[in-house]
Amino acid sequence: MKIDVNTLRKIAHLARLEFDEKGAEHMTKDMTQILDWVEKLNELDTSGVEPLTTMSSEENIMREDVVGEHLDHEKGLKNAPKRDSDYFRVPKVLE
Repeated sequence: MKIDVNTLRKIAHLARLEFDEKGAEHMTKDMTQILDWVEKLNELDTSGVEPLTTMSSEENIMREDVVGEHLDHEKGLKNAPKRDSDYFRVPKVLE
């Protein structure tokens, strides 16, 4: 598959990329090579191959959710540097 300059400009706009004419030529060549490689992958018979969800063989061991004791409101606010009756006081971050 061949990438033309108009397609490259559209992709560059979507990806917020900027480059000069020399960079555009180089990028067009590189993207064409990548798409040609992907086209070669389409020639492979993958009918008996299980899809991967991760590249690692490790499994995440999950624990059961157990309801436990929770902090009451007063204990939760006990060590707060600043508080306002029922809430934490934090510096303003938005105008």
